[in-house]
Amino acid sequence: MTEGCLELNYDIPANDFLHAGEASSSVKKMLNQLGVDPDKVKKTAISMYEAEINAVIHADGGAAHIEIWKDKVVIKICDKGPGIPNVELAMQEGYTTAPDHVRDMGFGAGMGLPNMKRYADSLDIDTAVGKGTTVTITVFLK
Repeated sequence: MTEGCLELNYDIPANDFLHAGEASSSVKKMLNQLGVDPDKVKKTAISMYEAEINAVIHADGGAAHIEIWKDKVVIKICDKGPGIPNVELAMQEGYTTAPDHVRDMGFGAGMGLPNMKRYADSLDIDTAVGKGTTVTITVFLK
């Protein structure tokens, strides 16, 4: 553990829509227990949930590493999926590469990356086709 920082780690299961969102729900609960402002909790939970669901849908799962500091929450979601060939296109609301069976379940509407950008104070997407994607989301608490 880094001094002054609470670190949390979660596995994100591949194609497991029953448990998808459990990591972001756990972080939301932790932030509420720590007394974080409800608006900041909402921003964190929504942006992390979207990143988590993207890893489930597109990348055969992955891992989440969360650092909760006094002044910020840093969420890093890493996967070894196919990568994002065109980030600019993927950032457009409604654009999706989710398969039909995923959309039929109510996921994959093409709002994941746009919602991450909307709710995060800082969003960094490091992706390489054929190697995977790391999404880093920062929400400032002060």
